[in-house]
Amino acid sequence: MATTAELFEEPFVADEYIERLVWRTPGGGSRGGAEAFDPKRLLEEFINHIQELQIMDERIQRKVEKLEQQCQKEAKEFAKKVQELQKSNQVAFQHFQELDEHISYVATKVCHLGDQLEGVNTPRQRAVEAQKLMKYFNEFLDGELKSDVFTNSEKIKEAADIIQKLHLIAQELPFDRFSEVKSKIASKYHDLECQLIQEFTSAQRRGEISRMREVAAVLLHFKGYSHCVDVYIKQCQEGAYLRNDIFEDAAILCQRVNKQVGDIFSNPETVLAKLIQNVFEIKLQNFVKDQLEECRKFDAEQYLKNLYDLYTRTTNLSSKLMEFNLGTDKQTFLSKLIKSIFISYLENYIEVETGYLKSRSAMILQRYYDSKNHQKRSIGTGGIQDLKERIRQRTNLPLGPSIDTHGETFLSQEVVVNLLQETKQAFERCHRLSDPSDLPRNAFRIFTILVEFLCIEHIDYALETGLAGIPSSDSKNANLYFLDVVQQANTIFHLFDKQFNDHLMPLISSSPKLSECLQKKKEIIEQMEMKLDTGIDRTLNCMIGQMKHILAAEQRKTDFKPEDENNVLIQYTNACVKVCAYVRKQVEKIKNSMDGKNVDTVLMELGVRFHRLIYEHLQQYSYSCMGGMLAICDVAEYRKCAKDFKIPLVLQLFDTLHALCNLLVVAPDNLKQVCSGEQLANLDKNILHSFVQLRADYRSARLARHFS
Repeated sequence: MATTAELFEEPFVADEYIERLVWRTPGGGSRGGAEAFDPKRLLEEFINHIQELQIMDERIQRKVEKLEQQCQKEAKEFAKKVQELQKSNQVAFQHFQELDEHISYVATKVCHLGDQLEGVNTPRQRAVEAQKLMKYFNEFLDGELKSDVFTNSEKIKEAADIIQKLHLIAQELPFDRFSEVKSKIASKYHDLECQLIQEFTSAQRRGEISRMREVAAVLLHFKGYSHCVDVYIKQCQEGAYLRNDIFEDAAILCQRVNKQVGDIFSNPETVLAKLIQNVFEIKLQNFVKDQLEECRKFDAEQYLKNLYDLYTRTTNLSSKLMEFNLGTDKQTFLSKLIKSIFISYLENYIEVETGYLKSRSAMILQRYYDSKNHQKRSIGTGGIQDLKERIRQRTNLPLGPSIDTHGETFLSQEVVVNLLQETKQAFERCHRLSDPSDLPRNAFRIFTILVEFLCIEHIDYALETGLAGIPSSDSKNANLYFLDVVQQANTIFHLFDKQFNDHLMPLISSSPKLSECLQKKKEIIEQMEMKLDTGIDRTLNCMIGQMKHILAAEQRKTDFKPEDENNVLIQYTNACVKVCAYVRKQVEKIKNSMDGKNVDTVLMELGVRFHRLIYEHLQQYSYSCMGGMLAICDVAEYRKCAKDFKIPLVLQLFDTLHALCNLLVVAPDNLKQVCSGEQLANLDKNILHSFVQLRADYRSARLARHFS
C-alpha cells in the first residue's frame, strides 16, 4: 500500500498512474526491454492492485464517516453555546434599557433644576448690573468719577462697556431735568471713543493685530466705529504707492489687507470693500484725471492711447479684486466704481475716436500724395459723370482727356498698412471702451471711415486714375500699367477683407449691423470689380492695338509671296517673332497681376482676341506656295505661343487656324480631303473658301474645279 500511495501524486492523472504502475511491475515493460513482456504477470499485478485499492477505499470511507460524526457533534455543541450567548445578550440589553431610562430621568431633573436656577439667577444678575450702572450714574450725577474703572487707563475696555450702556440710558432721560448729566456722559463717551481710536491707531502702527482686534470689538458698539475703519484704511495706504505702477501697488495693497482684515474686524468684507472704494474714488480717479486732462484738448492720439491703457489696467485690477469677498454683488460694485471714474470720458469717446481716425487717415493719404508730388484730381459725381461711366462701360470709349501718370499706380501697401493699423487700433479701443449696447453701432462708424479713406479715397481713386491713364487702342508704344494697378488693388483688398473678418466681424456678429456691413462691403466690391473689368477690357484692347502696330510695321506683302521661291531661308517672319515676344511678355504680366480663376478668364479673353487678330491679319495677303509654308510656320509659332496661355479653347482655336493654313499649300487634288478632315469638317464652308481664295493660284480653273 505504501507503494500504491506513492503512485498517488498531485496532480493526479489516471493514464499516467496506470503507466507508472506498469513500468514498476516486473515483466510489464515493452518486449524490447531488459525483461520480456509477461501479460499474465501484469494481469495478476492489476488484480492485486485493484484489491489493494478497494481495501484503501474502505479505510478512507470509515475515516470519513468518523470525521462526519465528530463534525455533527461539534456543530450541536456550538449551536448550544450560541443560544446561551443570545440569552445573555438579551439580559444585558434589558439592563441597558433600564439604565438609559434612569439616565433620562436624572437628566430631566437636572435640566429642570438648571432652569429654576437660571430663572432665579438672571433677575439677580440684572439687578446687580442695574445696581452697578446706578452707582456709576450717581458718580456722573455728583460730577466726580471715583470708580477705579474710570480712573485706571488699563480698564478702558470695562469703562467703554459701562459708558456705552449709560449713554443709551441717558438718551431716554428727559432733557430739562438731566441735561447736565447727559452732557457729562456724552463727553465721557466721546473721550473714551477717542481714546479707543487712538489706541487702535497706535496698535496698527506697532503691528499688534490682537490688540487691534480687541479695540475694534469694543468700538463696534460705538458711533465712531466707522471712523476706526477710516483710520485703518488711511494708515494701510501709507507708503503703499512707492512704485511707478499705481495699479500694481493697489492690487498688492488689497491683497495684503485681505489677509489681515479678517483677523481684526467682525465684518471684513465691508472694510475691504470700503478700502477698494477709497482707492478707486481717490487714488485712481485723481491719477486718471492727471493722465487724461492734459492731453484731452491738444493731443487726440495720446488721449485715446492713455484712455485705452488706463481703462484696460483698471478693468484688469477689477478682475484681480473679484477673487476677494466683497459682499453679495461684487461684480456690480466694481463696475460702478469703474464707471464713476471713466463716465465723463466714455460718454463722448466715439466722437473723439472717429474725429481722430478721419484726420489721421486724411493725413496719411495726403502725405503719400505729397511724396509723389501729385495733386489729387476731383473725381466727379452726379448725372453727367454717371452717364459718362455708363457710356464708357458699354462702348469702351475713352471719354475725356487721357492722363499720363508715367506708370505710377497711386497705390501704396505702406499707406494701406498704416490705414489698417490705425483702424485696427480703433476697433480694439472701440471693443474695450464702448458700452455693449453701443458697440455694433460704434464699430460700424469706424468701418465706414475705413471704407471712405481706404476703398474710396485711395483704391477707387487709383482705379479712376488708372482708367484715365489707359491709352486708346490705336496708341503706339503705350505703357500698359493698369495691370499693375489690378495687382496692387487685389493685394490691398485681401488685406481689407482680412481686417473685416478678424476685427470687425466679432464686434457686430450678433447685431443687425452685420447685414448692413456685409451689404456695404458687397457694394464696394461690385463697384471696384466693375472698374477693374472695364480697365482690363480696355487694356486688352490696347494690347491687341499694339500687336496690330507691330504687324503693320513688320509684315511685308513679299513675306508670303516672295520673288524667288527657291531662296527663302527664314523659318518664320520678323513680324511673327516680335508679336510672339510681345504676347509672352503680356501673358507673364497677367499671371503676375492676378490670381485664381481671374488669370484664366483674362487669358482666355486675350487669347480669343489674339486669335481673331491673327485670323484677320492673315486674310489680308495672297500666298504663293512658299509663302503659304511661311504662313504655316508663323501660325505654328503663334500656336506655340498660345500654349503658354494654358487655356484649352485658345489652343484649339490656333490648332484650327493652323489646319486652315494648310489649305494655302495643299495640292488642288487633295483640297476636298483636307477640308473633310477632323479639324475642318465642322467649319463653315465660307470660312474654308475664304482661305482657299488667298492662294495665288486660286484663279486657275483647275483649283476652282477641285474646290467647288
